[in-house]
Amino acid sequence: MSPFRVLVIDDSEMAREGIRMILKNTPDFIIVAEGSSGEEAIELSEKWMPDLVLMDIQMPGMGGLEATKRLKEKYPYLKIVMVTVSDDIAHLFDALKKGAQGYVLKNLNPGAWHDYLKAIAIDEVPMTRDLAFRILKELSPSGIAHSQSNPLTARESEILALVAKGLSNKEISSQLEISEHTVKNHLKNILQKLHLANRVQLARYAYEQSWLGKNSDKS
Repeated sequence: MSPFRVLVIDDSEMAREGIRMILKNTPDFIIVAEGSSGEEAIELSEKWMPDLVLMDIQMPGMGGLEATKRLKEKYPYLKIVMVTVSDDIAHLFDALKKGAQGYVLKNLNPGAWHDYLKAIAIDEVPMTRDLAFRILKELSPSGIAHSQSNPLTARESEILALVAKGLSNKEISSQLEISEHTVKNHLKNILQKLHLANRVQLARYAYEQSWLGKNSDKS
């Protein structure tokens, strides 16, 4: 498999150097270009057509969130991961609303970067348990309009609940005693039924709709 083409956007040269150091020893990624603003993110994406953009949130001029929104409107296929020093939950949700597929902290263990970014690149994105817990704490079901019906089967609802708890496909497979391939196919069905793009959006949606713990008829 060819390496994933990465665009790095951060106004800090030190931060960009850190990302270069993290990714340079892996054959899965190749940095094709770097920039320091949202404007450059748009310009360089058009020029290089990367697979993945690592985007800082706060930059002079156009910030990372606005750049993410514009890029996703123009290039829906593009995977964008916000890279920041802030763990503010509001930033996380804003990034997801703008279309980002992921959110990593700059102080995250370098060894965790590779697995996380590769999971995003191949459309298999486990949420961290810490992130799932923080989302659960922040969202109040009483203040959110609920869906009138649950279009998912009992098995799909069961898998949805485990995704929202931060379990990976392998962990779900082991817990439910089904193959990873079966888990992946269920997830594809769930995403299509709910018109969502990735696991992070799926977990958020589950909490918003208060479906966790509910049962539905098996198909």
